[in-house]
This record gives sequence, structure tokens and C-alpha cells, in this order.
Amino acid sequence: MTASQQLRETLLQTDEEFRRLATQHRDLDSRLGELSRQLYRTGQEEHEKAVLKKRKLQLKDRMEAILRRHSAPAAVPALEPSIRG
Repeated sequence: MTASQQLRETLLQTDEEFRRLATQHRDLDSRLGELSRQLYRTGQEEHEKAVLKKRKLQLKDRMEAILRRHSAPAAVPALEPSIRG
């Protein structure tokens, strides 16, 4: 398992927002799969599919931001220059 996969698994266990986003992303993916398997879709279903794709991308972007925030090395505070007098 890569470090990225480990972080994702850890966040699924410990970060409520990440878990909620992942659940919503999975649910949208499932619905999009249902719509894609239909041979014929109504105009309303085509619109739903487009809206769901956009929402799914938004969720993925938010999840990626959380992953980046947790994987970034801790910021090192800048040392103040010594004052010589």
C-alpha cells in the first residue's frame, strides 16, 4: 500500500468531512454507473448525468485538498533574525 493510499485509509477512519465526501463521491459514482448502463436516457436523465459529473468532480477536488493538507510537511516557523545592539 502506498503512502497516499495509507493516508486515504487513515482519513476515512479519522476525518469526518473526508469520510462524508468519500461516501457522497461513491454514491454519485454508483448513480452515474446506473445512468451510463441505460441504452436510452431522457433529457432529464442526461441533465442529471451532467450535474452529477460536476458534483462528483467538486467532491474529488475537496478530497484532494484535504489529502494535500494532511500530506504537506509541517510548516517550519521562520526564525526571527537576532537583534544585535
